[in-house]
Amino acid sequence: MKMIARSVWLAATVLCFFCTTVSSTIAAGQDNRQADERSQPGPINSDYVLNIKKMQGTITLDGVIDEEDWLTADVATDFYMVMPYDTSYSEAVSEIRMTYDDDAIYLALVFYDVVPGPRVVESLRSDFNFGNNDNFLLFLDPFNDQTTGYSFGVNAAGALWDGTMSGGSRVHLIWDTKWEAVTKSYDDKWVAEMRIPFSSIRYKAGLDRWNINFSRLDLRINEKSSWAPVPRQFPTASLAYTGILQWDAPPPDPGVQFSLIPYVSGGGSRDFEAGTDAGYRGDFGMDAKVALSSSLNLDLTYNPDFSQAEVDQQITNLDRFELFFPEKRQFFLENSDLFASFGSNRIRPFFSRRIGLDAPVTGGARLSGKLGQDWRIGVMDMHTEETTAGPASNFFVASLQRRVLTRSNISGIFVNRHNFHGDGEWGGHRWNRTGGLQFNLASSDNVWTGQAFGLASATAGTEAGSAFSQGMELNYSRQRIHVGVEQYYVGDNYIASAGYVRRTDFLQVNPSVTIRFYPDDSRLEQHGVAGSLNTYFQPGDFKMTDRESALAYYFTFHNLSRIDILANHNFVMLQQDFDPTNTGIAVLPAGSEHRWTGASVRYRSDLRKLFRYRVGTGYGGYFNGTRRFAEGDINYRYQPYGSVSVFFSYNDLMLPEPWGNNSFWLIGPKFDITFTNTLFFTTFIQYNEQIDNLNINARFQWRYKPVSDLFIVYTDNYFPETMNARNRALVVKMSYWLN
Repeated sequence: MKMIARSVWLAATVLCFFCTTVSSTIAAGQDNRQADERSQPGPINSDYVLNIKKMQGTITLDGVIDEEDWLTADVATDFYMVMPYDTSYSEAVSEIRMTYDDDAIYLALVFYDVVPGPRVVESLRSDFNFGNNDNFLLFLDPFNDQTTGYSFGVNAAGALWDGTMSGGSRVHLIWDTKWEAVTKSYDDKWVAEMRIPFSSIRYKAGLDRWNINFSRLDLRINEKSSWAPVPRQFPTASLAYTGILQWDAPPPDPGVQFSLIPYVSGGGSRDFEAGTDAGYRGDFGMDAKVALSSSLNLDLTYNPDFSQAEVDQQITNLDRFELFFPEKRQFFLENSDLFASFGSNRIRPFFSRRIGLDAPVTGGARLSGKLGQDWRIGVMDMHTEETTAGPASNFFVASLQRRVLTRSNISGIFVNRHNFHGDGEWGGHRWNRTGGLQFNLASSDNVWTGQAFGLASATAGTEAGSAFSQGMELNYSRQRIHVGVEQYYVGDNYIASAGYVRRTDFLQVNPSVTIRFYPDDSRLEQHGVAGSLNTYFQPGDFKMTDRESALAYYFTFHNLSRIDILANHNFVMLQQDFDPTNTGIAVLPAGSEHRWTGASVRYRSDLRKLFRYRVGTGYGGYFNGTRRFAEGDINYRYQPYGSVSVFFSYNDLMLPEPWGNNSFWLIGPKFDITFTNTLFFTTFIQYNEQIDNLNINARFQWRYKPVSDLFIVYTDNYFPETMNARNRALVVKMSYWLN
């Protein structure tokens, strides 16, 4: 009872703190709007207006801006510089025009060069790395909530970029939809034309203005710019700083839209290590998308196949807790913030990679989107098959979000995992349920951001204890200073079997500060100092169990190179037995205390060069011994047709007996070839000495029609010493988008 009372007291303290912060914001004048104005708040840059008129003729996507509708359209120009400075107009001249017809939105883009020479392009691969390409990005907020939306873009060679937006600036690139773009290169400029069907996005019907912004990156002059100005401490994707797209009439309601995406696949595999014969299989399945309204979507899936998902980059595991790998499967990512943004990065009540992690997914459904201007809803139900590793399971998650103030919201979530016993025994829990509330804070100018949450769990067959989790984050960000504080509590009996929780039974406090300097007439673009103090306590007696204090200094140069210098001091009192090598040699006992210091330095070269690299090295203590490490990646690109890269990590652990000296190499060559912007081939090789494995993953993708693909995926694993095969698989998959 004392534990629960303390948890409730912590939650009340956090909520009072947030209420004080919000009240201060309101006192500053943010509550002086009428109710109808709050329902459709204008962004800070609402004076920046681009008018869009319905076209009178037709437009051909050919990279030639000569149609009459383009010549008479409004032009968004006079972009503002965001980086390296945000106090003047952009040196690079950009022009954006927009129009529409009954079916789609059209954009014409003209980007003039400042200096001659080849433009910087990494490859023709979709969803390119923003910082490694000369590119244009569109940020579209068709709900005018300054929190959610869409992003579309192209690089200078014609590679496409598309993603959904959440949290006011985050772009989720795994999302795909049907749209088109054509680019054309000239001696003094590059030009692009884009067509985005209304049926490919969701928006609130009846609105005659949307929030919008345009971003351009010109790496040859190291300049990032935007149409509506954005302070340089924020990304150009920040929806708090959009301008206005003013329609001559509300865009047409696309009505109910239905898309079917069937697939067929076949393949074979063999487990040499287990001594089994080769097995072959053929399969089929489908996804369906039903746009119930212009802002609400129903997704259905039957027997989904995720074999084409990119393989995770491995890491040498020296951590005491479970590692986190992000979701890469497209079905789970549209409106994923409605399910995946609760809690913190290390306390998630729902984590979609739990679904199908060790069992095939039979099928499922997801309803997500907007209910009116201020409400969002997300409901998902998925079922997995029974396997030798565990029983069949059902995963259900529902969330509801209500916007408050200008850009903040209050959200609730409920998660249920139910396991169905099969013929064999299973030692886990029959069911687990998690739920709670969260307040997400975002001031109108994005200077104040944060969150506060409270979560509780109930699990079949568990003993008494604290099944509660609570946390808060608060950040203050200005151009020269960023201050943040985090506080989390997780009870000893808090279980989220459909989520991600690294550890339980702790109270954590983590303040941090970053101070930036912007010198004039210097090779340095900026430099600064950052410090943090991350401390864990036992909730019962507030005895400290972990503390990491870190101090860093960084230098960023105008040529885009960067140096980071870091020093840290660690204290750990182990709560459980732990093998510092994670190889099973021996363990340090629970309750033992360890202190050490360390230092490291990292360097990143000029990103614009065809040959670029990142390297880092460090030395210091490590539990009851010493650790030294080196890591980095080396990349050479043959633009725009791809690149060859190698990432590496070397860890040398010098420990007393029985561990002795242990060194672990992790090396990963990668060959990324983009023949065209629809034909890709990637081979990823990873040698991991810690787990004694050599993995080869090759993936061929042909996007023969928009969002319709042919994949050929080959995977091989070997024992590195003998090169004897462990297991091998080949999968061929073909999908087609019907609508």
